[in-house]
This record gives sequence, C-alpha cells and structure tokens, in this order.
Amino acid sequence: MHSLVFLCARRLVSHHPSARRALDLLPAELYPVLFQAAFLDRRTLALQDLVATWPFPILSFQQLLGHHDQQHSSHHPSFREKPSKLCFQAVIMAVVAHLRRPWASAGLVPCTGELRVLDMTDLQDFDTDRGPDRMSLWSGTVALAKACIEVSKHKNECPSGASTTPQPFSVEIRADLFVNGTSFGVLRDALQTSAGPLRLKCRDFRTEELSITGIVTLLEALEPVGVRRVDLRFNNLGPAGLCTVLPHLTRFTELVSLKLPYSNVDVRRLAPGTDTGLRQLAVQLGRFPCLKELNFGSSRLSGSLRQLLSDLQAPLESLELAFCYLLPGDLAFLHKSLHAPALRRLDLSGHNFTENLLQCLCQLLEKISASLLHLDLMECHLTDARLADLLPVLCRCSRLRCLGLFGNPLSTPGLKTLVRKTVVLPDLRLVVYPYPVDCYSREPSRLASAFGHLCEDVVDKERFAAVSAEVGRMLASSGRGGAVGLGGITVPGKANGSY
Repeated sequence: MHSLVFLCARRLVSHHPSARRALDLLPAELYPVLFQAAFLDRRTLALQDLVATWPFPILSFQQLLGHHDQQHSSHHPSFREKPSKLCFQAVIMAVVAHLRRPWASAGLVPCTGELRVLDMTDLQDFDTDRGPDRMSLWSGTVALAKACIEVSKHKNECPSGASTTPQPFSVEIRADLFVNGTSFGVLRDALQTSAGPLRLKCRDFRTEELSITGIVTLLEALEPVGVRRVDLRFNNLGPAGLCTVLPHLTRFTELVSLKLPYSNVDVRRLAPGTDTGLRQLAVQLGRFPCLKELNFGSSRLSGSLRQLLSDLQAPLESLELAFCYLLPGDLAFLHKSLHAPALRRLDLSGHNFTENLLQCLCQLLEKISASLLHLDLMECHLTDARLADLLPVLCRCSRLRCLGLFGNPLSTPGLKTLVRKTVVLPDLRLVVYPYPVDCYSREPSRLASAFGHLCEDVVDKERFAAVSAEVGRMLASSGRGGAVGLGGITVPGKANGSY
C-alpha cells in the first residue's frame, strides 16, 4: 500500500504547470518522492523541472529507484526495471539545459539547482524482454556521450562575452559504459571533453568487438579513479593482444572485476616447448592487487589454470570458467589454491563431467562449501546418475543462493530428486532447472546426439506443464515458491526475499 506522501506526490507531478509552480514552495525533503512518482508514471516534464531545481549535490538513480521505501517497491517492479528511454533522456536533457543556461543568458540568469553529481550506475541491462521504450546500456552510453559533446560544443561556440563569463559549476555523470565499433567514435570524442562542464566518469566499462588500438584509446581516456569493473569480450585479442591491453588497466587502482570471455585464448596454439604468452598473461593479471572477480569464459585453458592464476595477489571471490576445457588437474589445483576458501561464485558450465572430472568437482565443492553462494553447471552433461553423485556435496553448500543447471539431460525423476534433496539448503532462492528429457518430443536416441542444440520448440507442452505443476506442488509443500519460465523450471525466491 502506498504512503499518503507518495500518493500526493503522484497527484502533483501529474499536473505539470501546477507542479512547476509548487517546486519553489516545497521543502527539499519532498524532492526524492516526487522524483520517484514522476519516474514511475513517466512524467518527463516534471522530471526535467525536478532535475533543474534539484536541491542536493547528488542525484543517484540507485538510491532513489533501487533502495527506496519498501512500501513503494514491493508493489511496483517498475522501480527495479531498466529506466524508460523517455525518462532517461528527460534527465539528461535537463542537465544539458541547466549547464547551457549561463552561456545562453550571458550569466544573467542564476541557476537554482545544486546538482553536481548525477549517478546513473547500476541501471539494469538485460538483453531479453527489452521493449522499444527501454534504455539499454549501449544506447544510454551513446546518449550520455552525445550530451557531453553537445555541452562542450555549445560552450566553445558561445560569443566571447558569454564564454568569458565564469561558469559557476560543472556536473559529473557517473555511469556504466558499454561500447562497440558502432559507438566507439562518439564515446571517444565525449571522453576527450573531460575538462568541460559535463564530465563523464565511468565505473563499469564494457567493450565488444573492438580492435586493440580502439580498446587502448578508450582505456587511456577514462578517468582512472572510480573504475571498478572492466569487461572486454568478443574482441579476439589472444594472449599477445591481452598482454598489450592489460598494462593500460593498471591505472585503475580500484579494479575488482576483470572479464575477458571470448578472447581467443587457446593453449593448444602455444608454440611447442614454450609458454611465454601464457606466462606473460599471468604476470599482467598479478598487477591488480584488488582483483576479486575473473572471467575467462570460452577460452581453452586445459592444464594451464595453475599457471594462469599463479601471480594473483589476493584470493578470488568469483571465477567464471565456462567452456574452458578444464582437466582434472585444473580442478585439483583450484581445490588446493588460496582461492578456494574465498570463492562465492563459480561457473564451470560447458564441461563434460565424466567420472574423473566429476570426482574433482566434488572435492572442490567440499572445499568451497562454506563460502559458495552461486554455482553454474549448465550444459555439463549431468545425467541422473551423475547428479546423484554430486548431490551429497552440493547439499553441504549451506549458503548456496543460486544454482544453474539448465541444459543438462535430467529426467523427471531426477529433477524431483533434485528438488527434494535441495530443500535442506535454507538460502537457495534461484534455481534454473533444465527441461526434463522425457518432456521433449524427440526420441531419446536423437535427443542424446543433439542435446546441446535443443530449444523450447521441441518440448512437449502438455507433458512439461504437468511436470511443472507437480514440481510446483513439491516446492510449495516445502515452503518454497515455484514458477515456470522460458529457461526451464525456476525457483525465483522464498517469501523472505530474492537473490
């Protein structure tokens, strides 16, 4: 149920002329709830007025729309969604207009707002279920970059009298940035205006399909303070390219997360008798003292995990090694390494857990059971029998919150066993189960040979609905809510919250 204050705020922002006149009379304490109401109802004109007269030095999307009053959030998932494109653009336009005002009026019109920092980090960016009215991370990056360029260009084009008028303030925009070849030019130009009145400051930086030169150019243009995560994917760098790029990341002394999936690292291509490329890469990784998260997904690292991680200065809390062709020796190393007691997230998807590798996995899970929160074992060829071997140690991971098992050939009985056994895990709030193999319309022999390429189209809808209902009843009887999603059967959360 909404509070009376929120209902009044919602009513006020719905009448734009009245709201605009009322802002001069309202106390600053009401601005956050007015912003929430305007955002929820997409009152873009009201949002612009609120930003232009914002009475605080910081406007944080995450604080206003993420961790707000529970009496609003529990009934309105819109607060947790990616912001609408119109709302996002309205806020940016208001900041741009606010900064342009002193030059447009030759400094004669005072600025009434106190805004100095616009924090737009932590805006969710899911590639699925994104409608045309949602702002993706990529399009948001482009919009912010264009705004920086526009303000800088306007300042430079002002008449000499106006341009010499002292600019009373500037605004720093903190954002997560995502760039590819299409948006490279505009972001590069925006970062080169860092001395201007609208400064773009990055926290999480992600690139896709850029050249080594392009990546280095952007990394050198970023202000180093505040950069915490770097994600370089689909860039085909290889060990030599990574060794060229990684030295430019040492400027980011607060870097805690480095993701390098699809980087074309393949130990089979190393020259016989030499491991120079991998050794150099390990040395570069050792130059990040705060690193806690590492992703080398889709790299062929067979037998090389010890060497790759040998120079890291601190234990990792998140290690993502999906489709890395790991060998039993790699998991044995990880089991004995300094990282094992600290691991909170582990992704070993895409490995064929035959007897030897499965035994090493069980030993590793035993070692990390006290700390593990998130485990992904998707497309790992886990049959009912292999899962039965894994379940005893899996159920000792007492803090486990999220478990990904999609893409494994489990039967309905195997799935039910999994549901029954994992009831002992009190914090398990999200499980992505596979479609049971007996719910597919193909014959078992054809199914086994093509399992990795199956999709929802070959699922027997009626059979799957019956299994989903039965699993839902099992979950409900154990006090855990269940739902059916496109990715299989999921346990989205318990009554006390979600992961």
